[in-house]
Amino acid sequence: MPFDPSLLIHLAILITIYAILSISLNLVMGATGMFNIGLAAFYGVGAYTSAILAKLGVPWFFDMLAGVCLAGLLAFVVGIPTLHLVGDYLAVVTMGIGEIMRAVFTNWMSLTRGPNGIPGIPHASLFHIDFAGIKFNGITFDTEPKFFVLGIVCLAITYVIAERLLRSPFGRVLKGIREDETGAQALGKDTYRFKMTILIIGSGMGGLAGSLFAHYITYIDPSSFVMWLTFFIFLIIMLGGRGNIFGGIVATAVFVTLREGLRFVTLPEWLDPSALQQLIFGLLLIVTTIFLPSGLIPERKTTYREMEGHATSREPHEGLRRAAGG
Repeated sequence: MPFDPSLLIHLAILITIYAILSISLNLVMGATGMFNIGLAAFYGVGAYTSAILAKLGVPWFFDMLAGVCLAGLLAFVVGIPTLHLVGDYLAVVTMGIGEIMRAVFTNWMSLTRGPNGIPGIPHASLFHIDFAGIKFNGITFDTEPKFFVLGIVCLAITYVIAERLLRSPFGRVLKGIREDETGAQALGKDTYRFKMTILIIGSGMGGLAGSLFAHYITYIDPSSFVMWLTFFIFLIIMLGGRGNIFGGIVATAVFVTLREGLRFVTLPEWLDPSALQQLIFGLLLIVTTIFLPSGLIPERKTTYREMEGHATSREPHEGLRRAAGG
């Protein structure tokens, strides 16, 4: 079979979308330690919101913002009763949220068309003007190379935001919550507020990925937003290193390439490719959790000496305050 360059660009676009998802989950689960299994719900909310508004004629930038905001709002509503829970309890509740939203996507026929999905989603576009007789076509991302540029820009913005968050005092408090939430509370930190904030930010990023997915594929249905997606992204951040944003992006490129490559492997008729895929990734997740808990690219730890060194030129004891996340 001759090589088709469009397949490579298609793969690169999927990597950008899944990399944004990996950043989303890495902020919530990897950096903060909240065992959130409801990522697919926020991804789906972003996708369906963008798709429905785009079909009504809303420009991409605004339907994308609506998807991000609605995913963040859902995170806020979910977080009010659940962020006091920890460990297995939080995992069970967020798992339930994911299944509830999938049921909504499947059964709200008048809005989502249920299992039939939403076809004909317009391509993403920017700077389109059609007002008071003034028309300007702007930029339409209707080809794979153009959409890849859009995906790269969105991924870069998401990456910069995530890195700045994690390298700030806010990020150090998040990591303190992950390591010892009681200790963070003893230092006077309102851990509930910090967890709520990062859950909203991370979920909004998931909504952004959903918007990109909807406008790229131009068709969505509930089968794209199942719980297995969350486990796949969880495997990515475990291999890339919990709390390591760049490592998660590298792992995304590897695993999305592996997953898509399995589609072209000739298998016996009795072997279901999707079942084989889930088996392989499930085994990898088990092995990684047991033998590589820090991932292949472990998170770089900032030492007390480094934090104190950055602060000595301003205040003698500012290093202590920064170490506490102040």
